[in-house]
Amino acid sequence: MPDRPDRPDPPDPPGRPRQGPERDERTGEAAAAARMARKDRWVEEQIRVAMERGDFDDLPGAGKPIEGLGDSHDPDWWLKKLVERERITVLPLTVQLRREDAELDARLDAIGFETEVRRVVTDFNERVVAARYRAPEGPPLVTMPRDVDTTVAAWAERRATRRAARVAAQAAAEAAAPPRRWWQRRTTR
Repeated sequence: MPDRPDRPDPPDPPGRPRQGPERDERTGEAAAAARMARKDRWVEEQIRVAMERGDFDDLPGAGKPIEGLGDSHDPDWWLKKLVERERITVLPLTVQLRREDAELDARLDAIGFETEVRRVVTDFNERVVAARYRAPEGPPLVTMPRDVDTTVAAWAERRATRRAARVAAQAAAEAAAPPRRWWQRRTTR
């Protein structure tokens, strides 16, 4: 009764080859061996069906040589591709701080609260001071910490100037507009 599905086959007697279907070496079952034998045909069939559906039409890079195929092997290829694709800038800390110092005023102008401006300037100063105590990596650090109160005062002055320019532009636009009649609804801006 070795052919019943609810009972396992008895073990093969030693020294005598088993009669019947081929067995999978890992599981000892004939069905698994048959599936493994047909696996390549199944994959080929799936590829053929996908080609008929047009799944491989208009793929990016079609008709172009594969990039980097003939180059020597580089173990950091994925990292270099990531840096290129994401446009990541890897700079020494001293150069990063110099760049951040040059862009700090524009960054502060986008902030609307004085407490947040103070927090950003304080954070910048802490990083500059910490970089001074590190071993130099790259060019020397020429960036100086900023005075928080002076920077906040300059931020407030730039903000007031922008606000005054906006009010003047709004007044000029209202002066150029035709006069309103008493029945027209007055809107506030």
